[in-house]
Amino acid sequence: MDARSREAGQGRAAALALLRGAAPPAGRLLPSSAGPDAWIAFDEEIRRHGPDPLPEAAAATFRTRLFAPLGRRLPEPPVEVLLCHPDGRVREAALGTPQPPPELVVIRCADWAAAVREPARRLLDRTLADAPAATLVALTPLVLRLARRDQGAWALALFEAALRTDPPLPATPARRDPARRPARPAEPPRTVLARLCDSADLPTRRYATRLTLDTPVLRDRLTVRDLARLAAAERDPANAAVWADATLGALAAARRDDGGDRGDDEAEAERGQAVDLLIGSPLPTVRAAGVTALRRAGRTAEGVSHLADRSPLVRACARWLTAQDGGDPHDHYRRLTSDPSECSPHAVAGLAESGRAEDVPLLQGLLDHPSGAVRAAAVAGLRRLGADPDRSALLALLDDPSPAAAREAGLSLRPVAEVLDTAHLLSRCTPKQPLHTRRAAFRLLLIQGGTAARQAAESLSSDWEPALRHAARRYAAFHATGERTKRRGWLRR
Repeated sequence: MDARSREAGQGRAAALALLRGAAPPAGRLLPSSAGPDAWIAFDEEIRRHGPDPLPEAAAATFRTRLFAPLGRRLPEPPVEVLLCHPDGRVREAALGTPQPPPELVVIRCADWAAAVREPARRLLDRTLADAPAATLVALTPLVLRLARRDQGAWALALFEAALRTDPPLPATPARRDPARRPARPAEPPRTVLARLCDSADLPTRRYATRLTLDTPVLRDRLTVRDLARLAAAERDPANAAVWADATLGALAAARRDDGGDRGDDEAEAERGQAVDLLIGSPLPTVRAAGVTALRRAGRTAEGVSHLADRSPLVRACARWLTAQDGGDPHDHYRRLTSDPSECSPHAVAGLAESGRAEDVPLLQGLLDHPSGAVRAAAVAGLRRLGADPDRSALLALLDDPSPAAAREAGLSLRPVAEVLDTAHLLSRCTPKQPLHTRRAAFRLLLIQGGTAARQAAESLSSDWEPALRHAARRYAAFHATGERTKRRGWLRR
């Protein structure tokens, strides 16, 4: 279950608790960590069930007759329930109660009934004017969810106009302990958009990013280093790419502004730090942007150090950068893979990506490398170069202790699976063999088909691994159905 589903379940549970008569909590109806999906689910759950299964007048009369003999007053539903009541008149009246939950007020701003929608919008407008920073931080995720509704565009336009002013967050006062030395001065307050750019809600982060970069006043306030830091800290690939593109644009603009003059040491150092931040990102797209920016920063020679990056995209950018510097990436790859002690699987993959047939002997020599990851990369590289598979060596790799090496060997043997030794493959489909060996051998036997595949399926039908067991049973059932069809003469022409 993802985070949004958990939030929705939290909102539904709170709604059902109130409908069952549980007293609303003294503080917030939902915890402060509850996201927008919890409030939307709460509203939908109340609207779906309703506080009364009978019409409103009949239900009120029934409750009065029930409680009157007991000398008790008619209990009033909580205001949270009234704000989500199926009857629009009840929702409208509930908006006049003191301090209604702002999240439910936002939801009512997109209500289908104009008599409910208009007072809710006036209330939200006043709330935003009284406390702009707190309101924007707390309610922007919910406003973005509701913007997809027919009447949800109004709140989004209101919030967007306020966000473009980017009000500062109030500074948190530093606590002072008389027994200790004076506390350090508090940090300057951050802005609302800066807080939203760090939001845990992904749609909110993406929206704050687009709004920041689309507003010239807000975009120009960020330095190149700030943009690079935001790109490197982002974990969403799409949003990180937006920050990385903005960083590259700022780097290009900075170089044009100074005319290539390297006299401004401080500006040059800032640009260098921005490039380093991009290169240090865990996301390949951001690292690729940083490697590409090395050329504009006058650091083309550093492209060699990124030829063995773990990402194919970054390796491609590093090869381009090395070629721009007059070097030959292929020669660097051969040097990286010639020394077994320093050879890495990413360097082997880069050598294969260079695409030269003369590297086949070098890759074949790496099939005996001590590292399983290097052996797997060598097999994949030989397949990429279109080399004729060495059946005996690849069959031996099916027993490799590295699952990656066995998987790559199985992929390379598929074109010649029909001529492989069936008995050798069947002997690998026993419980004594490792899981990756059983899986690779079974896949090759399925390509051969016939009796050998049926025997392997029967042997693996009781395997302890669920996915392999399911695949074996499915093939066995398919084979049995085919045999019955053939015996009965079905589908004969």
